[in-house]
Amino acid sequence: MAPHAPADQPVAPLPPASGAWREGDPPGGRRWVALAAPLALEAGGELPDVRVAYETWGRLAPDASNAVLVLHALTGDSHVSGPAGPGHPTAGWWDPLVGPGRALDTDRWFVVAPNVLGGCQGSTGPSSLRGDGTRWGGSFPFLTQRDQVAAEAALADALGIDRWALVVGGSMGGMRALEWAVGHPDRVSALLVLACPAASGAEQIAWADVQLHAIRADARWRDGHYHDAPDGEGPHRGLGTARRLAHVTYRSGAELAARFGRAPQESEDPWRGGRYAVESYLDHHATKLVRRFDAGSYVTLTEAMNSHDLGRGRGGTARALRRVSARTLVAGVDSDRLYPLAGQRELAAGLPHADALRIVESPYGHDGFLIETEQVGALVGELTKGG
Repeated sequence: MAPHAPADQPVAPLPPASGAWREGDPPGGRRWVALAAPLALEAGGELPDVRVAYETWGRLAPDASNAVLVLHALTGDSHVSGPAGPGHPTAGWWDPLVGPGRALDTDRWFVVAPNVLGGCQGSTGPSSLRGDGTRWGGSFPFLTQRDQVAAEAALADALGIDRWALVVGGSMGGMRALEWAVGHPDRVSALLVLACPAASGAEQIAWADVQLHAIRADARWRDGHYHDAPDGEGPHRGLGTARRLAHVTYRSGAELAARFGRAPQESEDPWRGGRYAVESYLDHHATKLVRRFDAGSYVTLTEAMNSHDLGRGRGGTARALRRVSARTLVAGVDSDRLYPLAGQRELAAGLPHADALRIVESPYGHDGFLIETEQVGALVGELTKGG
């Protein structure tokens, strides 16, 4: 991932082997809950010494009736709201939605956002230390969405929350929101699912497979045992390639064409080793990710997304969806090519307390659920009005 900067510009420092949060780093707004017992895993075995990192906003009501669970997507984290700063390399990923007077008004609601199990921003994952002082690395076990929700349920128990007033998530976060509503129907009063299907399909798994191959083909992957390597010696090329491919699926072809077309990047000449502007754009996102994320977590979470199937072991999708008792809104992005609207239509039709599919209008593709916060806020308002 060599920079294409002119010779007179300073070269950026080497990225760390992993962009994961580590013990000793500033905690930022994070707090932690440690599970009292090893977590039994759906694929077999158990995960010991589990910690879940989380952030909160607002105040929990005495009867815990105002708790809202916000679940992040693949490379998100617990920092839903607030500025970048020590412990938080980026600003809150849904900041316009959370805070006083916003859709999730923290003068009214107690908002909880965990870092997903298997992630790299404080919760137990491949970059975490085991009991013997070594990092999990490539020995970290296979996780499913149900395992991740089991850890989040333990967090809810620790916080004294028996039932969420609202569970909301998009993309990978939507998968977990659905698992909450199907697996724990008595604990979810209202549900907002954005830009995700009832199960990952062949095309989504295929896109993910190429990304996983890119990471594992990096010579610095070392079968996942790279976390204590020197700066610049992590699997940055593989993770960066995975991010480039993923980002193309997150955006729409129309947006990329309108924004970049065939233009070269500033003074660069693509016929003489330079880049097109769209290539520079992908380089930028790859470079940012390798400095704040962990390749091992990317693999773990991507495999968990591939495992997503609400109907597994529940008699099929239709029967699983009938278990949901929450008031539900399902929304899709009209330009989403990663999780097209057909998947959300199936969900809306199969959920007993959902009305017609809501459409988020956006030129930005799958990322529209993150960008179109005014439209998403209106959906939140429908579920929280008078609640």
